[in-house]
Amino acid sequence: MCPGCPHRGLFYTLNRLNAYVTGDIGCYTLGFMPPLNAMDTCVCMGAAISNASGIVRVLAPEEQRRVVGVIGDSTFLHTGVNSLMEMAYNKVPATIVILDNRITAMTGRQENPTSGFTLKGEKATQVDLAELCRVLGVQHVRTVDPNDLTATRQVMEEEMARPEPSVVITNRPCCLIKDPARFTPGHPLSIDPAACTGCKACLRLGCPAIEWLPDPDGKKGKARIDSLLCNGCTVCRQLCKFDAIRLEE
Repeated sequence: MCPGCPHRGLFYTLNRLNAYVTGDIGCYTLGFMPPLNAMDTCVCMGAAISNASGIVRVLAPEEQRRVVGVIGDSTFLHTGVNSLMEMAYNKVPATIVILDNRITAMTGRQENPTSGFTLKGEKATQVDLAELCRVLGVQHVRTVDPNDLTATRQVMEEEMARPEPSVVITNRPCCLIKDPARFTPGHPLSIDPAACTGCKACLRLGCPAIEWLPDPDGKKGKARIDSLLCNGCTVCRQLCKFDAIRLEE
């Protein structure tokens, strides 16, 4: 996934929570790859919700909480709405995450009904995903910034423990959106070699902007952030316990 991808924090969290993730079709399908390793199924568009709904039905109650369906905003509107309606109607205790990055990123950043623009770039009615989920019958709908790891983990823990249908919407625009009114990159980060202990916590994110520089003796090394790739999402900074990741001077 791209440096600064808004989906990275969510998949990192799902990995740490040992969730069983039913995935879907989109650039976020890359969440199955190491080191995130946070997607267990991917069948077809819309299958994230229907797979989660089906798997929960055959699991013991103590295992049901682990099942999380993950689907993109445009895919949800394309083929996921019916499945969520079925899940709510039958009171299936699964958690669904809608990755709202306000664009159809995988196929070229086309607009969709959640972006508020038509394919011609004209302003259009913008679908309110939270209200749509409530209309479909889901009573527990929450929105979180996926770049805030603490808040994301707290919300996911609470909703995964809920024995009822629930939806979590991650709200953060795609970092490839070219419209500065909708996405403005942050200030690049850098790693202080003197403070870096080589713990490799930042490498667990799989961010292409972070590289590993081994020492000549091969026994240890330090991380480095490429300032040309970093867009300042700060997710890696939240993982560093040694305050080695800072704003680039």
